[in-house]
Amino acid sequence: MHTINRKVFLQQLTSLVAAGAYSQHSMAQSAWPNKPIHFVVPFAPGGANDLIARAGAEGAGKALNQAVIIDNKPGAGATVGADFVAKSAPDGYTFLISAAGIISNSMIKKSMPYKDSDLVPVAMIALAPSVIIVPANSPYTSLKDFIAKSKTDKGLNFATAGTGSTPHFVAELLNIKAGANLRVIPYKSGSESLAAVVGGQVDATSEASIVVMPHIKSGKVRALATTWTHRLSQLPDITTAYELGYTDIQIAHWAGLHAPKGTPQAIIQSMANAIDSAMKNPTISERLKNVAIEPIGGTQASFEEFVTQERARLQSVVKITGMTDE
Repeated sequence: MHTINRKVFLQQLTSLVAAGAYSQHSMAQSAWPNKPIHFVVPFAPGGANDLIARAGAEGAGKALNQAVIIDNKPGAGATVGADFVAKSAPDGYTFLISAAGIISNSMIKKSMPYKDSDLVPVAMIALAPSVIIVPANSPYTSLKDFIAKSKTDKGLNFATAGTGSTPHFVAELLNIKAGANLRVIPYKSGSESLAAVVGGQVDATSEASIVVMPHIKSGKVRALATTWTHRLSQLPDITTAYELGYTDIQIAHWAGLHAPKGTPQAIIQSMANAIDSAMKNPTISERLKNVAIEPIGGTQASFEEFVTQERARLQSVVKITGMTDE
């Protein structure tokens, strides 16, 4: 009898301890966020990633009733900022504004300071589709004409913002999926490659819609197509590569949110909900659309699916081309 009572007592004690631990865990999470949250942007201020981050931070801050601070930590193709977040405490107060480089860096760099698995997808914020552009006086008026011409003679020059940049992937996708013959001309930044197109020094490039829209509207460059699945709200006359039959050419300058591995799921879910709410906020949504950025939002699951598909798509390009930044 004594043995049975002791067993029951131990079971009850174990249950009480577990309940207490769960209660403390729930209280800790329910108190989140009780101080400012930091969004680390791995690029310099002013670019598409930074602008999307600031819109997301504003909206998420309102939804969570807490300040969200932007910290710009540029360097090494987004690796510096990503490494900082990967090694931050997984307490829900430090997030990374992620981009395509967060997926592709480990594919093209010889060594990485962190593992891909050290960062967990939280939510998609928004994206700025790439727009393939040529000089204003270029003889090419359509993407099909441009691709056809590249197949003749020695091909055409395509400027990029450096190895592994989104424009680099656009060029290689055109080569692989559309049979184009484009010579990649790497510049140090998107602004330099854009200037090369404006000046007629190269045949084409691609850049984020938010970057090229003013140049398209002013007549400095001509747009041939965007590289997303639907047309831009602010540039509805520009066709998509998808519409032209190049269904595998899907890539954009996107910005999402990643968290350090180990961040409580309840916090990740709350942040994903806050970002989704922000992208559905008419004021924020219209502000992004007005500068040719498409608000996305969605769930953590939808962002995880996007990241998985993006990884597979970029990995195939890297494998075929042997792309490396070394």
